[in-house]
Amino acid sequence: MFFGFWRKKKKERKKPADPLAAFDQLIEDLERQASEVRKSAATLLALKGELTRSVDRYTRQVADMAERYKVAESNADIKAMQVLTRDQQQTEALLRSTREALERAEKDSKLLLEAANDVGVRVTELRTERQSASARLMAGQLVTGAMTEQVERVDRVLAIHEARDEIERAHQLAEIYREERGAGGKAE
Repeated sequence: MFFGFWRKKKKERKKPADPLAAFDQLIEDLERQASEVRKSAATLLALKGELTRSVDRYTRQVADMAERYKVAESNADIKAMQVLTRDQQQTEALLRSTREALERAEKDSKLLLEAANDVGVRVTELRTERQSASARLMAGQLVTGAMTEQVERVDRVLAIHEARDEIERAHQLAEIYREERGAGGKAE
């Protein structure tokens, strides 16, 4: 009795009554998707710019630390050499991870731009197909309208033929009765 009480109802998408509304809905959905993809690609492109600047900064820091290490080495400053070695290792690790993130951002942004382009092409194709469908639908409606008029004319012609047939039957029936009366009146 209560088995379906807690179940969530499925959201049913209403099928549009107008055949062109299906095209419009799909085009709208694809345009929304393309917009989201372009927005994500723009975000990744901005990230790519930030990561490129970070790679440049870390590269300069590593080069600067290498120069400072040479100075500390020439002065035999062991403590400075140890600190610079540790800092250089950390900066190199940051540089590697930043380069990996940059490479991934480049790949992902390229993929998203291609996807946005593909969706854009699909939207253009659907718009063209919708225009064609609209023209065919309108032509179909005109033909249907013309055929409806023709069917109505045929129905009127058939009704006239049926009326003529009915009149002819009535005349024949009257003729039969007339003959029967005439034959019956002579027999009496």
